[in-house]
Amino acid sequence: LALIGGVALLAYGQWSKPLLDAERAMQARDSEGALRAYGVSVARFRERAPMQQLLRDDYARVAQNQLAILYRTGQYESVIDTAGSAPVDAAPHFWVGCAMFAKSLQEEGADGQLQWLTRAEDEFKLALASEPGDWDTKYNYELSARLVAALRRPPKPGNKPNPIKLLRPEGPSQQREPPKKVG
Repeated sequence: LALIGGVALLAYGQWSKPLLDAERAMQARDSEGALRAYGVSVARFRERAPMQQLLRDDYARVAQNQLAILYRTGQYESVIDTAGSAPVDAAPHFWVGCAMFAKSLQEEGADGQLQWLTRAEDEFKLALASEPGDWDTKYNYELSARLVAALRRPPKPGNKPNPIKLLRPEGPSQQREPPKKVG
C-alpha cells in the first residue's frame, strides 16, 4: 500500500511539474513562460479527461490562471477563445466579460462600443449566475449595464463617445467648491 501511494505521489509530482514551472515564471514576472507552462498543463488535462475530474481543483486553477495572464497581457481575443473550453470553476464568463469590456474601450465608434459592452454585460450576467457572491463580477456587471444604457441614449451632436465620461458627465455638480474644514 505504501509502495502504491509512493508511486502515485511520484506520478502526481511529474504531472504537476508544469504548475510549478508556471508559478516560478510568475514570481520572475515572466508572463510568456507562465503561459507556456500553463499551456502544457492544460494540454495534459485535455489529453486525459479522467484527470480533469480527479484533479478538478488543479484543472480549474490552471485554466483560471491562464485566462488571467492572457487578460493582463492584453490578449483579449485569446481570452475569448480559450474560455470556451475552460471549466466553470475557472470563471470563464468573468474573464470573457473583462476582455470584451476592454475591447469596447479600444473601439472608436459608439456602435462598436455598444456591441462589445452588451456582450460583456451578458457575460458578466452569466458569471453572476454561477458565482452570485462575487463582488468583482457584480461591480463589472453594473458598470457594463450603466454604460450600455448610457450609450443607447441619443448622443449630443459633435460628441465622440467616451465610456468613462458617460458615467461622470461634466456638469454643475462637479464644479462646486470643496467643503471647508472647520475645527
